[in-house]
Amino acid sequence: MEKVLVTGAGGQLGTELTNALREQYGTDQVIASDIRPLEGELTAGPTAVLDVMQAQAIDDLIAKEKVTQVYHLAAILSAVGEKKPRQAWDLNMQSLLSILDIARERQLNKIYWPSSIAVFGPDTPADNTPQSTVMNPNTVYGISKLAGERWCEYYYMKHGVDVRSLRYPGLIGWKTLPGGGTTDYAVDIYHKALDNGNYSCFLREDSYLPMMYMPDSIASTLQLMNAPVEQVKVRSSYNVGALSFSPKEIAESIKKHLPDFDISYSPDYRQGIADSWPNAVDDSQAREDWGWNHQFDLDTMTEDILSNLRRLREASK
Repeated sequence: MEKVLVTGAGGQLGTELTNALREQYGTDQVIASDIRPLEGELTAGPTAVLDVMQAQAIDDLIAKEKVTQVYHLAAILSAVGEKKPRQAWDLNMQSLLSILDIARERQLNKIYWPSSIAVFGPDTPADNTPQSTVMNPNTVYGISKLAGERWCEYYYMKHGVDVRSLRYPGLIGWKTLPGGGTTDYAVDIYHKALDNGNYSCFLREDSYLPMMYMPDSIASTLQLMNAPVEQVKVRSSYNVGALSFSPKEIAESIKKHLPDFDISYSPDYRQGIADSWPNAVDDSQAREDWGWNHQFDLDTMTEDILSNLRRLREASK
């Protein structure tokens, strides 16, 4: 029976992925860990306080709980990483290498590690960015993710570690608040639309970025991890996509439900980060290799998010 450890389980992706893994493997078979004690729905199953900078603590937990798979989500994201570049590099790299070494030594079944569209850079083709292309990231987050991709492929080729990865676009969900990424505006905008009817965006109105609604990101992750090993042909990280839109377009989608919603634009340092990323990615290899196919478009996502946020607000009254 598989026993799964999720690091960074308290984050936006970690919360929902942990719940999905518990549905697949059983609540008691998935350990949710984070650097701080977890709260809420994640405490329905086993939890652990875990600092991913402490390799021995990771190894001890994996040995004690007989863990067979690790979903290593703990990381410092793009916007926060530009304010704390050395800390971001150290945490993102050191923790991944610790997990890979433990996986090799203990012969763990599978490792999941997320990459990002941040691996691309200003010289990368911006439209339908290919799976294999020029990659010269100019943020510490992107640099760490590109280096991580190379380490993942190296450990697979040299040591047979079954590590799998997706290059996530911006992830949009309603269950948790933003966690310090450049695409966070597409999460925060829905909360502000319901809270006060307006939003000041830190990107230009025409800044297109690849995006994905959280249910699709969870589906793509589980689909990749459940694929037979012979179908996983990319061992660095797969391009995976769903949507591509601008702040102006997401505002227009919101106005279909909240006609008085107003958006203004005050680009800050995150605009430079966004400008170095693609407008949309070519994820045809993921679709061909293991059958990836997204379900949500911009309008169906907007409708679902607003409906769920309204329900939460009503329940909390």
